[in-house]
Amino acid sequence: MRSNPRITYSPAYTVIPTYECFNRCSYCNFRKDIGSGTKLTLADARKTLTELSLTGISEILILSGEVPLDSTLRQEWFARIRELCELALSLDLLPHSNVGILSWDEMRQLKEINVSMGLMLEQITPKLLSTVHKQAPSKRPELRLQQLAWAGELKIPFTTGLLLGIGETAVDREKTLEEIASLQQSWGHIQEVILQPHSQGTQQSYEQSEFNLTQLPEVVAIAKKILPDSITIQIPPNLISQPKLLLECLEAGARDLGGISPKDEVNPDYPHPTAESLRRILEPEGWQLITRLPVYPQYLSWLSDSLRSKIERRQRA
Repeated sequence: MRSNPRITYSPAYTVIPTYECFNRCSYCNFRKDIGSGTKLTLADARKTLTELSLTGISEILILSGEVPLDSTLRQEWFARIRELCELALSLDLLPHSNVGILSWDEMRQLKEINVSMGLMLEQITPKLLSTVHKQAPSKRPELRLQQLAWAGELKIPFTTGLLLGIGETAVDREKTLEEIASLQQSWGHIQEVILQPHSQGTQQSYEQSEFNLTQLPEVVAIAKKILPDSITIQIPPNLISQPKLLLECLEAGARDLGGISPKDEVNPDYPHPTAESLRRILEPEGWQLITRLPVYPQYLSWLSDSLRSKIERRQRA
């Protein structure tokens, strides 16, 4: 019998304030050009979230294209993110924002209305600034690392991760994992590290081959060695096409399958599996799939009384 057969996932729904983004990462299948008019209205969000509040979904992932810190559009963009977080909370849904680079004050404000937050570190090697991140100003490694450190100082339960197969080497991956481990040693705020394989999409301009999925169990095993036990390793099941590989990743140390929602907005060409279909893969092999909230129990004391009361109501629902 397995000593720890539990594999977790979060029943989630993704809300997009805007797809417009000033970054142009060549592998991106999410962004739209600035000025394309793809902004979510609060009325539409209220209708959707009100309907979701009657379902088993608990996590509202607020995922946005990025606006420059000095843009005249910044105040309106940030106000809409705040409104969406507050709307979710008013319906006893739990917001988790992943909206790109924030100022210290913006991050401090969002801490009060999010049960957790996130930002992909991707890779810390600067060589990607001349390739896939050549037109992505906010993907500078020092900026991303600063964001993770600020989240630690502010005691924000945090998710980060690596994007695999975008031109990095195995050594680059290890160095990125080591940076995350160092941040965790300093602050202890990182709940999860996502190991996300780059998968070809229909909107990207990146023409290199996608990540070789057969390497993923090995990457999971390396991450397990480098990262402290306080960090859960997460893998996205919709990007792992073969059940055998998914099971091998679990054997190597992955323990979470992330937010499972009707659509993967970052990888729209790869639909999420249902929890039922995952159980049919996992349970015959001795794994138990269970739901979790977007904040891990060990971080509840970091949250305000009002956020903890929302979590308690969700747990009773």
